[in-house]
Amino acid sequence: MIEAHFGESPPFSIGVEEELMVLDAETLLLAPRAAELIAAAEGSRLPGTLKGELFASALELNTDVCGSPDEAAEALLELRAGAARLAAERGLRLAAAGSHPISRPEDEEIADEPRYAEFVAYAGVSARRQGVSGLHVHVGMPSADACFHALEGVLPWLPVVLALSANSPYVAGGETGMQSSRAEVLAQLPRSGAPPAFASYADWEAFVGRFARLGIGADYTRFWWDIRPHPKFGTLEIRMPDQPTALAVTVGLTHALRDLCARVLDQPAPSNDPAARGIYQQNRWAAARFGLEAELIHPDGESTARASELAAEIAGDRLDTSRTEAERQLEVGRADGLEAVCADLVVRTLG
Repeated sequence: MIEAHFGESPPFSIGVEEELMVLDAETLLLAPRAAELIAAAEGSRLPGTLKGELFASALELNTDVCGSPDEAAEALLELRAGAARLAAERGLRLAAAGSHPISRPEDEEIADEPRYAEFVAYAGVSARRQGVSGLHVHVGMPSADACFHALEGVLPWLPVVLALSANSPYVAGGETGMQSSRAEVLAQLPRSGAPPAFASYADWEAFVGRFARLGIGADYTRFWWDIRPHPKFGTLEIRMPDQPTALAVTVGLTHALRDLCARVLDQPAPSNDPAARGIYQQNRWAAARFGLEAELIHPDGESTARASELAAEIAGDRLDTSRTEAERQLEVGRADGLEAVCADLVVRTLG
């Protein structure tokens, strides 16, 4: 049995993880110095923590448990500002986006931790390509069964969330032709994309336990699905969005995901339909390729709709459903070059 803490925090409480990039202030290229910022933040009174990631240039901002998306927004504003201040004192800048427009991921330094060295040895080039950044939103769940119910109900909407958040059109100095190249890069990992169509939370638990028993995946955090239960925190962890640049987009997505979880739990549990995973895969690709212009199969499986139309159903008036941040990057890059894109990301990260 996996240790679980569902129901120990209020239902639909929020925890947010943002993955930011540490840049050299002069070149605006990735700088492998996140560990310096983490060390400098120790003992500070920030409303959360700074953590490292696979790449030494990646800085993760984690809020504490928050009672609402608005409370999480206040924490993230302070975390971004505090981290940026520490960076500036060291000749560094921070940028939030799904990928760095210029730096080549395979050339970047891996963080000096045994677990990351082990992962790179196992996953090889697919690990070295993971120089991408995402937004992870944890939503508190009242029980394990409710978590599984919410997972299956939210899953069909995740391609819409991806379309809304698309913010990684460049990799290694070139246009990729994808609005979210991050989604494509993540798909290269083992145990990625949508989780299998389990019959119950207990089935998920048994599946994860089998991998651990066979020595393939140490625990459920080694499953890099777009959405997964996180029993240690008592949450459903939604990992689909690209990392937004504007904090307002992070806040809007957090509201949308929290409300979506509440909505699906008010409805009957979805039927177990393995064929739905095929629809999900098609929609995931289309959203990554075309963003809000993607033509998606409706989550009900019976019609098609533009991603922007479906986005309006879950975003309300909190998010712009006509234009992605990826489109802004492309406009700036085509007009003024990729250094201008990097500069724009730095400014808007603090804006």
